[in-house]
Amino acid sequence: MKRLSIYILFFISQFIFSQSKIELSLIPLPNKCILQKEEFRLSKSTLLFSNNKRLAKHVAYFAEQLKKNNRIDLIESKTGLKNNFVQFELNKLPNKSAESYHLSISQKGVLISGDTSGIFYGIQTLLQIINDQKGNKIILPCIEIEDEPRFNWRGMHLDVCRHFFPISFVKRYIDFLAMYKLNTFHWHLTEDQGWRIEIKKYPLLTEVGAFRKGSMIGAYSETKFDTIRYGGYYTQEEIKEVVKYAQERQITIVPEIEMPGHSQAAIAAYPWLSCSGKKQEVAKGWGVFEDVYCTKDSTLQFLKDVLDEVLTLFPGKYIHIGGDECPKTRWKQCVQCQSIIKKENLKDEHELQSYFIKRIENYVNSKGRQIIGWDEILEGGLAPNAAVMSWRGEEGGIAAAKQKHNVVMSPGTHCYFDHYQAAPADEPLAIGGYTPLDKVYAYEPIPKELNLDEQKYIMGAQGNVWTEYILNEKQVEYMSMPRMAALAEVLWTQPETKDETNFLTRLEKHFLLLDKMNVNYAKVLYQIGVKIRNDLNPQSLFLELIANKYLGDIHYTLDGSEPNYLSKKYTEPLILNNDISIKCALFKEKEQKGKTTTKQYQVNKATNKKLSFKTEPSKYYNKGGGFVLVNSESGKVPRVNEQWLGWSGDDLEVTIDMERIQEFNTVEIGFLKEELNWIYLPKEAVLFVSDDGNNFKEIKSIEQKDFLNERTAVFNLNNIKTQFVKILAKNNGKIKTGMPGAGEDAWLFSDEIKIK
Repeated sequence: MKRLSIYILFFISQFIFSQSKIELSLIPLPNKCILQKEEFRLSKSTLLFSNNKRLAKHVAYFAEQLKKNNRIDLIESKTGLKNNFVQFELNKLPNKSAESYHLSISQKGVLISGDTSGIFYGIQTLLQIINDQKGNKIILPCIEIEDEPRFNWRGMHLDVCRHFFPISFVKRYIDFLAMYKLNTFHWHLTEDQGWRIEIKKYPLLTEVGAFRKGSMIGAYSETKFDTIRYGGYYTQEEIKEVVKYAQERQITIVPEIEMPGHSQAAIAAYPWLSCSGKKQEVAKGWGVFEDVYCTKDSTLQFLKDVLDEVLTLFPGKYIHIGGDECPKTRWKQCVQCQSIIKKENLKDEHELQSYFIKRIENYVNSKGRQIIGWDEILEGGLAPNAAVMSWRGEEGGIAAAKQKHNVVMSPGTHCYFDHYQAAPADEPLAIGGYTPLDKVYAYEPIPKELNLDEQKYIMGAQGNVWTEYILNEKQVEYMSMPRMAALAEVLWTQPETKDETNFLTRLEKHFLLLDKMNVNYAKVLYQIGVKIRNDLNPQSLFLELIANKYLGDIHYTLDGSEPNYLSKKYTEPLILNNDISIKCALFKEKEQKGKTTTKQYQVNKATNKKLSFKTEPSKYYNKGGGFVLVNSESGKVPRVNEQWLGWSGDDLEVTIDMERIQEFNTVEIGFLKEELNWIYLPKEAVLFVSDDGNNFKEIKSIEQKDFLNERTAVFNLNNIKTQFVKILAKNNGKIKTGMPGAGEDAWLFSDEIKIK
């Protein structure tokens, strides 16, 4: 795409701009825009006008924002104006959605037209243009914008159960959504660790279920807990207040009431909801628990009563009923559950869960609403009218769309903002995973597996913020911003209009607005990407340093010293033939931007050699292909880079061709253990060798308990000579009860292979 000027931050060919040094940092990027040479000065003498009483709240909102952020108190006029005005005109645009808008800034004034939602989004664009201006004078560029969103569901999620956040912050979070033209707030209100919504018919849900006697602290693997009573909940009056606040910002709240799993807080309040009826405590730790709702009629009546009050509070179309991670252990032992399976002629406990969900769906449908659930609700048969939120990759969403069900894409690979976004050594403790800013921006919500008819069932996508490791409001902001901005552009802006370099350039200036708002955003924009390549010359490896050139220059050192603006400037990929340790940072006008990146690479006899697999790794964890196992870079623990390949339920069997017979003494292969994320070490690893690539001989096997540092299988040998090395790592099998993903196939993840 042609870039007209580094001073103009819309570098899209659809756009027409003057060559004047006007900087605009709109996020999400409008789909059609014409920038002109003239200007309009907004001042205290500018008058506000709207042509319809339905826009009164929009007028008040705009005036409030302008007064708070720019100290300009505009007066509303009762009649139309010809000069020096900001005018809102309720006028549905022809052949456009209700969320479309037309924004025109001329020398005479500002006009925003559209339906009520569209005008609100036009106001957000206008506010961003205003906040781009420096100093006390607000001089706006004359501009014509015609804009509308790509997707109908543009969502963000917030878990308030693992850690609780007050109404004041929930409103602030909603304001972030509004700024980025997101229109759906998924409010996760019930969990094992806390019930957060007042239900008047069942007061113990909040009296007991909203508070736990302690919380897990530190990493999940450490299993440490404090003894501090923790909790909180929202009254129905507070929820009404938040719903109204969101509606005024064109945001629909989708409440999540978890069922049939993740229900220990409710069971702690009313033990009869479980299969055993035994007294329970609100869960202190994270993960999945075996005590879930019993499928008996009395439990269903309880949930109907709860939903009656929930439906009254939340007027939106969808109610989220969870449906994920529900162990079947208690159901298998429960006389009542087994009686239902027999009576209803169900195949197994998976069909029992489907039966349970369908009964809930029938009730919700009878109230004129619909359910949405995590993709596990597909198992055992999908309820007739249910929508699916696909989180375990995209398979669930693809399957649901092919069955003609509405889908919201929210795969953990791209949309989980509780994952790390940079190197963990420099980041607050997180649940694991790796979802950097560029990965979010690159996400495409419509899977290529769907045909044109099936694609229409993809309503959009959503970013999720789970809070096991997010302890406070500032950390929510850090984990969600600026990834929320990247996802917003994915969901609003047409793919042909998007451009990552353009986005990053706008984002840097957009940070000034976030600074004004005192947002604790992550400054990962300045993180230098380091990529190992072998496509420049297959015989050699190359080290490529990646950063947005408009943000500064990369300077690096290879001697262990800290880089500065006088250090060697990066201009082209570096040849990697030997072990190397590099430190690099971004500099602009002698000032370092962001943190120093440090990388170490160890070259060995397996480096850059050809690999073959018996079973190919999962396409969702295979961005670098087999090359990542022999590129001299080890995977990070927790899993925060793309140096990992993953297999779900399958063994790893890989053969390395060392090109000629060579002598070596050790073979190493690294694995990952993140059981909270369904990732398990293999049961054992077995080493084979061959001179011809066909006839292999087993040399040695290592059991899981003997792995080095619970991570690496190290085969110590004695001057073995061969050309082909094969490693078999046996998958751990089904996940045991009581663990996240119980009953599902375990994942096996591997990183670097080293032969020395």
